[in-house]
Formats: sequence, structure tokens, C-alpha cells
Amino acid sequence: MPSPGPVSPDDPSTPRENRALLVLLVVVSLALGSILLPFYAAIMWGLILSLLFTPFHRWLLPRVGHRPTVSALCTLTIVLLIVILPVTLIMVLLAQEAAWLYQSLQSGVIDPALYFHRAFNRLPDWMGAILDRFGLVNFATLQRHLTAAVAQGSQFAATQVFTLGQNTFEFVVSLGVALYLAFFLIRDGDTTVRAIGRLIPLAPVHRQKLWHKFATVVRATVKGNLLVALIQGALGGLAFWFLGVSGALLWAGLMATLSLLPAVGAALVWLPVALYFLVTGALWQGLALSAYGVLVIGLVDNLLRPVLVGQDTRLPDYVVMISTLGGMAVFGINGFILGPLIAAMFLSAWQIFGETR
Repeated sequence: MPSPGPVSPDDPSTPRENRALLVLLVVVSLALGSILLPFYAAIMWGLILSLLFTPFHRWLLPRVGHRPTVSALCTLTIVLLIVILPVTLIMVLLAQEAAWLYQSLQSGVIDPALYFHRAFNRLPDWMGAILDRFGLVNFATLQRHLTAAVAQGSQFAATQVFTLGQNTFEFVVSLGVALYLAFFLIRDGDTTVRAIGRLIPLAPVHRQKLWHKFATVVRATVKGNLLVALIQGALGGLAFWFLGVSGALLWAGLMATLSLLPAVGAALVWLPVALYFLVTGALWQGLALSAYGVLVIGLVDNLLRPVLVGQDTRLPDYVVMISTLGGMAVFGINGFILGPLIAAMFLSAWQIFGETR
């Protein structure tokens, strides 16, 4: 097959060739994106792990004789010991707690109708009138609705457990991809960033500004939100355990997950329990949990999140909240990172545009 003739690097490209190259770039970029899309979460977490632990790699590098591969392997071992293994252990414990709760519901050891009956019998007249408007004034009708809701919930839970078992291989593969990518990004991250930066048609100062904003937002969002979620989940689970609420560990995990939603996350769990205590006559438990939820659990969110997330990202609190909610609505659990990141890059890009104008 004949090869094209030699081309001098100084030969100017024609507009037609430039357009053809642009089309080629778009096509191959879209093709690569479609290939990597199923693993976008694994790629994202590999990048996040590299951003979080690259400072440790740089600190360790001179202590292992400036051998990048050895330093990156040691760093990845630290990641496994302090991040992956504890998270896996917590997930196993939560799965066991969820299985126990599901079996208790199925066997009747825990009867939601009984708890609801107690609360229903103690409702004041004005609340009974409100229920009457919706045709729920007698307990038999209310119990039928509750039974249907519990049946649907149990079916959904069983489906999720089955799906989780099917997706175990996919989870392991994604975890392997994330760790594999994190190793190379930790070892060769500086070289990779410089190579990508040279391809971005922006002034060096603007490239540096965007990269700094990207790294800062990712670190602040991950460390800040996860720390707040862990603290709120632990505090909520401790309160539930002290008050004798069944499945305290499971509720702690649920509060930690919902704590990724700013302002109202953990309250979606502890507030209904506090109301149940108050309605059923357990006044001191209800009042104690309400005060604890507002003054302790809520205070963690109100004080730590703005300091750990908003201050480092230099985003207003309302932007952090709205972008987090929007990100989680679009991207699921990964949206608590992607939402604020997109908002921060949006503001930075417009700031650079204003400066260049």
C-alpha cells in the first residue's frame, strides 16, 4: 500500500484540512466517550483517589529513593487499608442489618401495623379530621394502605438485594478499574496533567487557574461532605441505639447517605422517629431526640459543611446546596461531587471569559 508523501511540519494546513481534523476529533472523542461511559463512576473515583493521595505520594517519594512505582504502590496500599477495606466492612454490616430487618418484617417479629396502631389511637381530634378528608379515618382502612405500602417496600427491597447480588461482579470490576487508574495517575499524574494542559487552547495562567479550581473543589467536596455524613450518621445511630430503636446501624447508614443532601438530609430519618415518640406518649424520648437532632446533628451540618466545603471551594452556600441537589438528581450518589464541581467550573470559565474580554 503506498504511503503518503513526506509532510513538513511547517507546511500550513488549509481551512478544509482544519475542518476535517476538527470533525475527526469530534468523532473519535464521542466514540471514546461511548466506550468509557459504562465506567464513568470508576474513572471518576480513580481520579478522586489520585487527587486525595498524591500529596502523600510526593511526601513518600524521597523516602523510598525517588522510585515512583514503589511510592505509588505504597500509596495504593494505604488507600486499600484506610479507605477500601473499612468501606467494604461497613457495607457488609449494613447488608447484614438490612437482611435482618427484612426477615423480621416478613416473619412478623417487627410489625409496622402495630406501631402505627399505637400512634393512630393517640392522635388528637383535629388530626383525625384531616385523615377523614382523605378517607383514612378508621384504622382498618389505614391498615390496608399500610399493608400495601409495606408489601411494595418489601418487594422493592428483595429486588434490590437480588440486583446487588447480580452486580457484585460489576462492582468488583469497577473497583479494579478505579484502583488501576488511581495507581497510574498517582505515579504519572504531573506528566499527564502537563500533557493534557498543552492541548487546551488557553493561556497558561488560565489553564492553571482551571486546574487549581478543579482539584480544590474535588478535594473539598469529597473530604467535607463525607466527613459531615460520617459524623451525622454516627451521631444519629448512637442516639437511636441509646433510645432502643431497632436496626440502629442501618438507620445510621441511611442518615449518613441522606446527609449528603445539605440541610435536610439526616432529618428525613430522625424527625419521623421523634414524632412517633411524641405521638405515642414517649415524651422524653421524643423531646430528647428532637433537641439532639436540631442542636447536635443539625449543628454539624450548619457549622462544618460551610467551613469544609463552601470555604475551600469559594462557592456561596446556596450554590453548593442547589448544585448538590441537582447533581444527585441527575447523576445519583456521584452527583454530590459532580454537582458542585460543574458549578465551580461554570463560574471559573465565565470569570476567565470576562477577564479575556
